Amino acid sequence: MSKNIDLSIIIVSWNTKDLLDKCLRSVYENNSQLNLEVFVVDNNSKDQTVDMVKSKYPLVKLISNNKNLGFAVANNQALKKAQGKYILLLNPDTEILEKALERAIEFMANHLDCGVMGAKLLNTDKTVQFSVRKLPTWWPIFLLLVKAPKFFKKLKALDDYLCLNFNYNKLQTVEQVMGAFMLMTKKLIDEIGLLDERFFIWFEEVDLCRRALDSGYQVVYNPDIEVLHHGGQSFAQEQIIKKQFIFFKSAIQYFLKHGFLNK
Repeated sequence: MSKNIDLSIIIVSWNTKDLLDKCLRSVYENNSQLNLEVFVVDNNSKDQTVDMVKSKYPLVKLISNNKNLGFAVANNQALKKAQGKYILLLNPDTEILEKALERAIEFMANHLDCGVMGAKLLNTDKTVQFSVRKLPTWWPIFLLLVKAPKFFKKLKALDDYLCLNFNYNKLQTVEQVMGAFMLMTKKLIDEIGLLDERFFIWFEEVDLCRRALDSGYQVVYNPDIEVLHHGGQSFAQEQIIKKQFIFFKSAIQYFLKHGFLNK
């Protein structure tokens, strides 16, 4: 591991050229102190994403796949090459706000028990986005799969899982944070391993948080780090039935690995 690189940023892209352009611009414009390496792993985009990155961001370490390998596999391609002391998994539909990266790294350096940190994610209109959940058990996931919230306004098991009463203005330890902005130490990855490639998309970040907690690390939500997240623009292109199938498959994979109830 190179001592010269503070932070490795890994962005997996799939047909989000314009959003990725904004994301990369925000990374470079809002960094003044950190020595960065930035990876873009493109999953066979058809919108000239690769050409845009090559022409506008020559410093980016580009990995171009000839098919869509999914989120976990693509991130792992870059994780195997990353040399930073800290690693940030970042969605292409995010924008880094002023000094967010420096503040995030400063926090991690001062909290060595923190293995994974999530930021305050903001919607496009700057309202707070729900990004913290508890580790899943089978019942709330089943309720989501059968679209129960469409028929019942109040479902305690689901409300608890989604942390609907969570205070997004308070620094606190949590069970999982959204993978749109997931900062971790290289030490954590060396200890617990890469993302589980059995997850194509969904639950791979949940699995990572679960393994970090099981290894004695904390997962922390930090409201002082603010990041715009335009929200699921890449995978929104998939058909609803296909998304539901992938979600169900990933959920079953998670429960087969960790059990249907939290320990």
